[in-house]
Amino acid sequence: MNKIYVFIFLLCSCTISFSQEVNETQQFWNSLQALCGKSFEGTLELPIEDEKFGGKRLLMHVRYCSDTIIKIPFFVGEDKSRTWILTYKSDRITLKHDHRHKDGSEDKITQYGGTTTNAGQKNIQIFPADEETKVMIPAASTNVWWITLDENEFTYNLRRIGTSRVFRVVMDITKPVNTPEAPWGWKE
Repeated sequence: MNKIYVFIFLLCSCTISFSQEVNETQQFWNSLQALCGKSFEGTLELPIEDEKFGGKRLLMHVRYCSDTIIKIPFFVGEDKSRTWILTYKSDRITLKHDHRHKDGSEDKITQYGGTTTNAGQKNIQIFPADEETKVMIPAASTNVWWITLDENEFTYNLRRIGTSRVFRVVMDITKPVNTPEAPWGWKE
């Protein structure tokens, strides 16, 4: 009789542990949400000499977090036009690029990006260009973005397959910096 109770207890324990497992997409999301409200400075690793990004202060601010949306403004020097928007739905994450003018109006090229095709890993999520991006920016139809995240770094990466286009920014998340002002077009 005692063996049956032990077996039932072990069976229930296993069921509980399986139901409490968090998939890798959710683990990545949770790690990113843990940065909410914090700002970090970074460096451009690729391309080594870039006219738009090289030699400028690069700053990201994990400014807004909900259960399904994370907004991360990315400043390049005085340019506050960029916000990475991540949306979590059905164990997939979508990355969109929100581009604004100083007056807050949307840029002509905005809301491009892609959605993960699988659960990825807890430290990396990959976003191939979606159909909307292909229509908006035909040359970017082979874009693949990925974000890596560990206890030391957040990296934002881009590779345009079949070309030499590559981009990589590394943010040091061990040293938060002062929170910057709102990006262009931000509505509280």
